[in-house]
Amino acid sequence: MTLPKFKRILLKLSGEVLMGNQPFGIDTDFVASLAAEVKAAKDTGLELCLVIGGGNIFRGMAGAAKGMDRAQADYMGMLATVMNALAMQSALEKLGVDTRVQSAVQMDAVCEPVIRRRAERHLEKGRVVIFAAGVGAPYFTTDSGAALRAAEMQCDALLKGTSVDGVYNADPKQDPAARRYDVIDYDTVLADNLKVMDASAVALCRDNNIPIVVFSIREKGNLARVLAGEGTQTTVRKDI
Repeated sequence: MTLPKFKRILLKLSGEVLMGNQPFGIDTDFVASLAAEVKAAKDTGLELCLVIGGGNIFRGMAGAAKGMDRAQADYMGMLATVMNALAMQSALEKLGVDTRVQSAVQMDAVCEPVIRRRAERHLEKGRVVIFAAGVGAPYFTTDSGAALRAAEMQCDALLKGTSVDGVYNADPKQDPAARRYDVIDYDTVLADNLKVMDASAVALCRDNNIPIVVFSIREKGNLARVLAGEGTQTTVRKDI
């Protein structure tokens, strides 16, 4: 499917992607290759915002499942997303890409607070803006944070780079007969509980008419292919 020409996008990366082939943490070589893909996309003239999950370091829901206080565990997860954002900022700036990290949990020594007008100005100046710490409150995931920032920054689309190449009617890792959708609407995703993103994130994108493009970021060069309408992806939008 050929995607429309975007001017501004938000790229959501799962934290697990930053592990590369490691079982935990940040694979700096893989982060560098991701940064090169982000730079290539930006060099086409796109204005780019990023949101990165924290599951490679700490996942709040996993901590809560093991007996931790859920709010406390979620705050720890937010801090993990800041670490990932700083790692990506470092990799991008090594490639000459001016980058700013804005955190929903204020920590002035390492990054800016989330200020929409300042973020707008960064994008206008050709900088990449990485939004960290989700929405700054527990009980919300980075998916919800990504949808919120995409709406706030008036992005043309939310691209979710993950470990699978789209949205399936079943888990392709467990069901070899699972079928991938090329295009699907928001309400079907929600009604069938397809786990593209959290329900709150999908609903927020639906209400603001922001298409969600799900693709595999693990395939080298796939971000550029998807933006050119040549890669394998699933688009979630209103009218199909």
